[in-house]
Amino acid sequence: MGKIISIVNQKGGVGKTTTAVNLVAGIGLAGKKVLLVDADPQGNSTSGYGISKKQGGATTYELLIGGAKAETAIVKTQFKNVDVIPASMNLAAAEVDLIEIERRESALKNALAPIRENYDYIFIDCPPSLGLITINALNAGDTVLVPIQCEYFALEGLSQLMASVRQVKRLYNPMLEIEGIVLTMFDGRLNLTQQVVGEIKKFFVDKLYKTVIPRGVRLSEAPSYGCPIQYYDKRSKGCIAYNDLAKEFLKRNRRG
Repeated sequence: MGKIISIVNQKGGVGKTTTAVNLVAGIGLAGKKVLLVDADPQGNSTSGYGISKKQGGATTYELLIGGAKAETAIVKTQFKNVDVIPASMNLAAAEVDLIEIERRESALKNALAPIRENYDYIFIDCPPSLGLITINALNAGDTVLVPIQCEYFALEGLSQLMASVRQVKRLYNPMLEIEGIVLTMFDGRLNLTQQVVGEIKKFFVDKLYKTVIPRGVRLSEAPSYGCPIQYYDKRSKGCIAYNDLAKEFLKRNRRG
């Protein structure tokens, strides 16, 4: 049965979707079958894999409100071992529409249950908020992966996120654990970066990935070409970093 990992950070612009797109691609290239569920109304993971947000098929929105089965929403990509359940603009309405649904916090978990055995890993790219969609992802997930930008407010946001994870664990999903913390937009020359790393190590030393993701123009360019960094520029620092992260992830999960 596939492990479900929710990629969460309530702050935008921290490399969450970049991590979702490129980590999934790296794991696919390593030979594992992966599904990426785009649960962010912005739909950047969808377009990052070259899928049109107007493609007309079932999307994460229909899964959440019970209008479609997961198997009908899966889009096979041209990239090795990677499938995507895309987001559409309708997903922005899900926070409101879910209020009317019974056991609304379990909608995504129930939708993904029939297809879990078809994948080694299922990743959920969450919106930059802690609303009902993210609660659904945390309830559906086995673990939480947290990308963090090396900046002053990162630790404050991390403590808020951990409080939310504890609450979901207490109320809905007692098995939920922290998969790990990934440092993004890393610049080792900055004192602030070193301070943030030091603070995170104090509290999460066993959860912090050794692999760090540097800032990179090529990482920023790849989504506009509708492909992960591994298929855009495999010699770039960003590609090397995400492939290393994929290897570290698989080693931690003892499947790679």
